[in-house]
This record gives sequence, C-alpha cells and structure tokens, in this order.
Amino acid sequence: MKTSKNTVLLIGGTAGIGLEIAKQLTALDNHVIITGRNQERLTAAAASLQNVTTILSDVSKAEDVDHLVNTIKEDFPQLNIVINNAGRAILYDLADHNQDAFANAEDEMLTNYLSIIRINQKLLPILKKQAASAIVNVSSVVAYVPGVTLPTYAASKAALHSYSTSLRLSLSETAVKVFELMPPLVDTEFSKEIGGHNGIKPAVVADEFLAALANDEFEIRVGDTAKIYELFRQSPDDALNLLNANRQAWIDSVEN
Repeated sequence: MKTSKNTVLLIGGTAGIGLEIAKQLTALDNHVIITGRNQERLTAAAASLQNVTTILSDVSKAEDVDHLVNTIKEDFPQLNIVINNAGRAILYDLADHNQDAFANAEDEMLTNYLSIIRINQKLLPILKKQAASAIVNVSSVVAYVPGVTLPTYAASKAALHSYSTSLRLSLSETAVKVFELMPPLVDTEFSKEIGGHNGIKPAVVADEFLAALANDEFEIRVGDTAKIYELFRQSPDDALNLLNANRQAWIDSVEN
C-alpha cells in the first residue's frame, strides 16, 4: 500500500497513537481527516499538523456516523484509507461484585468493536471505488492474551481481531486491503492508569505501522506484541502468566 498522496480518515486522532500517526502521514504528503469527540482537542491537534481536516464526531453515536459518512461522500469522495483508532478501556476486576461488568462491556464493545463494523460498512462503497484502498483496525496485544485488569476491553479487542480476519478474507477479491495494528503497552494518557509510562512511545508504533503498511504486512505486531504472540503460539499458559504477572499487586492497590 502506498504511504503518500492518500486521503485518510483517522478516527480518534487527537492524542496518543492516533495523533502520532496523523503527524507522520501528513509529513508524507497525505491529507488526513481526524475525528474526535472534543472540539478543543481537535483544534489543538490541528494546530500541530498540516494538510489536515477536523470533524467533530463520536463514532459510538449512529447520528454522528451518518453525518461523518455524508461529509466524506460530499467533500472527500477520493477517500482511500480508514484508520479505526477510537478506543474505550475500563480498569476493573470481574470478581468485584460492586462493578457492573455488563455495563462496562457494553460500553467497550460499542466503541471498540460494534462502532467499527458500522463505520466500515458505511464507507466500503467509497473504498471499493478506489484503485487501491485500506482499512486499518487498531486492536491490541490483549487480542491474543487477555489482561485481568482490562477484562472486557480485552474481549472487545479479541472480537475486533476475529472480525478483522474475516473482513480481510471477505474483501480479498477487491482493492480494499485490511490491516490490523496491535500495539503493546504505549506511553499515552489513555494507558496512564495501567502503567503507560512503562510503555513504548507512540512514535514507535507509528513508525512500525507505516513500514508495515508499505510492505502489505496485514497483522502488525508492534514491539512486545510480537514477543507475546510467539510465546502464545508456543505456550498459551506462559503467555497468559507473563501478561498478568502483576495481577496481585494490582488487586492490592485497588483494595487499598
């Protein structure tokens, strides 16, 4: 997939991984349309970028998605890359009966999984018209191995991984390529509560993403995700134990 002179819709592009990908794409002479739920953050993000359009939009709301899709059809019919980077993560323990696991899962599944199916379905007619196009779904290392501190977030990313694989197979006879970006722990505000300061920098994720996009590497396992994946293939139990090594420390911190 070419990495320049594209028209890119980046959903969730105001901070962290999304903003860093937007910076690198605009530097490569792509026009990037970034969306977000907060106008102030959109404005701040746009101030740090060139060749960018901002659209206030919440991907979890059907009416916002309809407005976004109509705007794309009217103003950017040349759209050829969609990056689904919006995310919702809730830190909690499934064993804690005071937590509403259903409500948490419903929230995360809508943003991290169901909303992506909706936006992809509505934009596919545009993408299929292009000579070459791509959908990029941003999942996570926990799509392979769940983390106990993010139980239903992990479940939503596992669902997204399965969906991405099916979508890739379904579109294999078209010009639409389907990529899945799977970062490990990243140092962003989004991951602050789960020790994000110990993670890799967003720029590293963006670098590896663009290199993989250029080489048509459809499952992009960044940094430690690649190591966890290989361990998971060899020994699922060892991978699970490694990813959840600090479970008791986390439980103690919550209880105290």
